[in-house]
Amino acid sequence: MNLFGLAIGFIALAIIGLGFFWVIRGEYYFGVLWWPYILGFGLLLILSSLFIASVWGSALLGIVGASLAWGSTELKDQSRRAELGWYPVNQKPKPQPPLANKIKKLKAPNL
Repeated sequence: MNLFGLAIGFIALAIIGLGFFWVIRGEYYFGVLWWPYILGFGLLLILSSLFIASVWGSALLGIVGASLAWGSTELKDQSRRAELGWYPVNQKPKPQPPLANKIKKLKAPNL
């Protein structure tokens, strides 16, 4: 009996569940403008998963990368949820990413 599919399914569920947590906390502490860096890091992890020889390592790296890429698109929606009062809003100033002025001009992806 091969339990690889079952195990990777449960692990993917756990990683995606953690994705919800980091999106909420990431928007609270850092804000929306970091989305291009998170998206880029997620895509880099997905791309690097192609070059991992281990099936487990490749699958896990791909799942983490996909979760980060998805989460980067959720930061804007999380900001709206916080404005609606569904989540707390951090009143402290958030750190600005490099090239913040150019990022403000970009349209954030939305899934």
